[in-house]
Amino acid sequence: MKQLFALLFFVTIASCKKEYQPENKIKADVAYLADDKLEGRQTGTKGEQIAAAYIAKRFEELGLSPKGTDGFYQAFTFVPKTSPHDEVKYTSESTDSSVVGTNVLAYIDNKSDNTIVIGAHYDHLGYGGDGSLYRDDKTSIHNGADDNASGVAIMLNLASRLKQTNTNNNYLFMAFSGEEIGLLGSNYFVKNATVDTKSMNYMLNMDMVGRLKQDSTLAVYGVGTSPILKQVVSSSNTYFKVVEKESGVGPSDHTSFYLSDIPVLHFFTGQHEDYHKPGDDSEKLNYDGMNLISDYIFEIISELDDNGKLAFRKTKNESEESPRFKVGLGVVPDYLYDGEGMRIDGVSEDKPAQKAGLLKGDVVFQLGDSTITDMMSYMKALSVFETGDSTTVKVKRGEETVEAKIDF
Repeated sequence: MKQLFALLFFVTIASCKKEYQPENKIKADVAYLADDKLEGRQTGTKGEQIAAAYIAKRFEELGLSPKGTDGFYQAFTFVPKTSPHDEVKYTSESTDSSVVGTNVLAYIDNKSDNTIVIGAHYDHLGYGGDGSLYRDDKTSIHNGADDNASGVAIMLNLASRLKQTNTNNNYLFMAFSGEEIGLLGSNYFVKNATVDTKSMNYMLNMDMVGRLKQDSTLAVYGVGTSPILKQVVSSSNTYFKVVEKESGVGPSDHTSFYLSDIPVLHFFTGQHEDYHKPGDDSEKLNYDGMNLISDYIFEIISELDDNGKLAFRKTKNESEESPRFKVGLGVVPDYLYDGEGMRIDGVSEDKPAQKAGLLKGDVVFQLGDSTITDMMSYMKALSVFETGDSTTVKVKRGEETVEAKIDF
């Protein structure tokens, strides 16, 4: 009888043992990282150090292993550029003019030959500075909830979800510093990697993924960097209107990995009127949309889990083909718009577009003598003008056509 009771006891204990349940702290993570007390997380500041400590603590709470050069941290020292034509220079010496940035790295070791890198930058603009698009004053905190507390929060969510699933790859989770001043943290890492770059299977980057719009449009860049990615991005999608871009080069940290011959995917919900302004706050984010994006990325990882090492493929560098221009309309283009023309997603104050009466939602279809069919044709049309020139612009405003004079 005692043996029977003992057997029943152990069966009961075993049945009560809880399965691992991934957490979801996306909203709480954004709220912390985008709080005023972090003062905008500018690279090298106390606010960024507080953010780094928070991310390291979250990695530790999730049971991930440190993978920096000092626990979870990988510090790098650089001398900021003093003119737009200079380059930022890394240095091994700390001086009065140097700044220390800090990457935060964690690892899941599944004893695989291949490692997936999942990253997001956590630095932002502090009180604005040269990167700010806010012109009223220079004393307002730029909290960067969408840019890029949103990406870090989804990265941490994926870390939780991948703890005990999709075990055919190892995982390196990275919060990058110095993105806003030239992809410094990711660039430094690939040149001083704590995991062999040759073992890196592919890299997933989330930058500004917190403002999913009503039409559920999600941009996915880098689908051409491996032959299989375009198919998987499509087959994993059950919800989004995905706008695909082939190129592995763009203004975020995935570029550093692409340039090291690693396939990449970059996720982005589009620019908005609060981009690089103090209004980019946590209460404006679409948290349901962020959960759906995390689900989608997890599904992509799951589909690729048993595919082994992905083949790398070079893509055209679309930024090299972009024309250079000396003037601007003073608008934020809707980069996710896939109709004909260039749709305006925001209008800057006291700029040519605002003075001409253009509005958010207007679709530019003619500028001067040029027909505008997409972003590239818009930039080519803009490149022929100089300061002091005047021209006309035609836009679609609902069913109405509006013509206005533009003074550059």
